Amino acid sequence: MVQRILGILSWVGVALVFGALGVRFVKPEWDQYAIYAAWAGLALVLLYTIGQWREIVAHFQRRNTRYGTIASVSVIVVLGIVVAANYLSVRRNKRWDLTENRQYSLSDQSTKLLQGLQSPVKFIVFDQDVNFDRFRSRLGAYQYGSDRVAIEYIDPEKDPSKAGPYKIEAIPTIVIEYMGRTQRSNTDTEQDLTNALIKLINPQERKIYFLSGHGEKDPANSERTGYSGIADALKQDNYQFDKLVLAQTNEIPKDASVLVIAGPKTDLLESEVPILTEYLTSRTGKLLVLLDPTEDFKPVPMPRIMGLLNEWGIKATESVVVDLSGLTQVATVPVAGPPYPEHAITRNFALFTMFPMARAITAETAPQKRSGQTFLQTAQRSWGEMSLDALAKSQATPEPEKGDVPGPVSIGVATAVPAPTPEPAASTQKPADEAPKPETRVAAIGDSDFAANNYLGVQGNRDLFMNTMNWLAQQENLIAIRPRDASDRRLTLTANKTAAIFWMSIFIIPAAVLSAGAYTWWRRR
Repeated sequence: MVQRILGILSWVGVALVFGALGVRFVKPEWDQYAIYAAWAGLALVLLYTIGQWREIVAHFQRRNTRYGTIASVSVIVVLGIVVAANYLSVRRNKRWDLTENRQYSLSDQSTKLLQGLQSPVKFIVFDQDVNFDRFRSRLGAYQYGSDRVAIEYIDPEKDPSKAGPYKIEAIPTIVIEYMGRTQRSNTDTEQDLTNALIKLINPQERKIYFLSGHGEKDPANSERTGYSGIADALKQDNYQFDKLVLAQTNEIPKDASVLVIAGPKTDLLESEVPILTEYLTSRTGKLLVLLDPTEDFKPVPMPRIMGLLNEWGIKATESVVVDLSGLTQVATVPVAGPPYPEHAITRNFALFTMFPMARAITAETAPQKRSGQTFLQTAQRSWGEMSLDALAKSQATPEPEKGDVPGPVSIGVATAVPAPTPEPAASTQKPADEAPKPETRVAAIGDSDFAANNYLGVQGNRDLFMNTMNWLAQQENLIAIRPRDASDRRLTLTANKTAAIFWMSIFIIPAAVLSAGAYTWWRRR
């Protein structure tokens, strides 16, 4: 009798559940009653199931039922794992890039720019809709780097009303909008997109002057020893550059953001020193000095340049760094590498840098002088050799008692001195904190050839120079490792090698496989 009642109640429960489902579609306004009916129906079905517990237990004691249950549970678990993995992949997006140069990942510089965005940035791609997929991977990396990035794809032919305001003259074109400013790029390479983003974030162009007249490196020279590669890198970070003959102008232009003295062959003129001193002290100037150690192991005295640096806590020694760490085959080619001394220029800098020949540049920390801070140093098994004669004869050994600089040797020093704070004027307005406080900044590196065209391709040389320049210009948001070009993986084959590959792949290897099969068949026979 009880079982018959439970059976009737189970059918009533099923009817209530299906009836509630039908009400949801037919009479949505009765939704509240449908919910009550569904819960009541489920309760009746559950009550019937509990009443049949003996039959359920007996059923699961059968062998076939146990195997079927195990298989069903396994299927449910696998489906659960697949569903969970898809759910997490949608909600928790994670990317891995296993290419050698991280070709499909953004560089540190791009990531740093995205993380420092103050307002939303929008990338608008103008191209035929069949070509949109080629942009999604690269632009998706920018969107992955910041939640302030938005992307829009427009086909100018199908939607000319949206393309009209942008005056698109050619496709593909990527328009980048930020804080009411726009930049354009005709490619989707990270270098071009990040350069456009830099110009939007820092719209003011800064001017770099390279001192000339003393045999310095020429930014317009494209030969191996020239600086044309560095000039191109400066343009990419929104800098302009020019040469300055101080002996003719007798002044440093007002628009100078940084003055560079790159590898002078002779000393400054006596009349040039007061101009540089006034520029640094009165105008909170920025100076980068790249001072080569020697010419053919013969000392080149430069007392005026060394005296100027000494006033700013930087001591340039008359030495040549010898590096026996084994990182290069030539002892007079020192290498600096991670970990670097803690400084804004080299913070999180994980690339090696190589210097064809360098002198020791040490920091002066005397209380009565401005204090410098080392940001570049060589390995422990190195020293600064003061005896150039012994070095020329390959007889140099470290002798600290004779003035040699023991390793690790400092070859890069920087000094920052805040400008004097003026007396605050009576005002109710708060001063703006956005602009960095002006500082006089001086940096010196004991070599200029590391940034020349023939050494600019060494791992971190280009980034080191640009990081130093951005620190001097107080553009710390640009200090990072920059985008790298993809490695060239093409193979260059001779005609003989091409023919050998053809015969191997078309005839020899298939013939070997066929012969092995025929031999196996014959043995089995």
